[in-house]
Amino acid sequence: MDPPNRKARFAEMYLAHYADVLAYIRRRTDSPHDAADALAETFTIAWRRLDDIPDGPRTRLWLYGVARRVLANGRRAETRRSELVERLGAELAGWAARSPDPAEAADRTEVRAAFRRLRPADREVLALVSWEGLSHDEIAVVLGCSRATVRLRLHRARKRLAKELRAAGLDVSRYGARAVALSEGKA
Repeated sequence: MDPPNRKARFAEMYLAHYADVLAYIRRRTDSPHDAADALAETFTIAWRRLDDIPDGPRTRLWLYGVARRVLANGRRAETRRSELVERLGAELAGWAARSPDPAEAADRTEVRAAFRRLRPADREVLALVSWEGLSHDEIAVVLGCSRATVRLRLHRARKRLAKELRAAGLDVSRYGARAVALSEGKA
């Protein structure tokens, strides 16, 4: 089907069935935002599969079927997110319980605060090396820059973090070896 006819067919189908599909979705969602997302996804799929959509009264039924699957996928994703939040909450609670030393907990709070005061670009490069355990070559791919640029950004970010830690009254030497080990993927 040539593009002008394709657009005309989609527009005709959209105008004819938009209200019915929206009503179908709204009756199955709690949030207008979720309904809008599901409606957009339904018609996006309809556009991609326009040649597969039956003509006549079966068009609306086909769209209902797509909307039903879109909503089911959304519910599954929400269930997975909720389970992940619960699992992470339990892990974090267990982690917090393992460090009863109040001084260590206070230091950890100060380190987090120092980290948050860094520029987003500094936080990102430090997180990629420390949390994700990426090498300089891998970080270069993620950031879309050269390995030398990664080394320079990482060096500068570490200096800025050390400055923030000192400003918070923390002994930077306590964190220096650990931070370097983390940044090199050794810890």
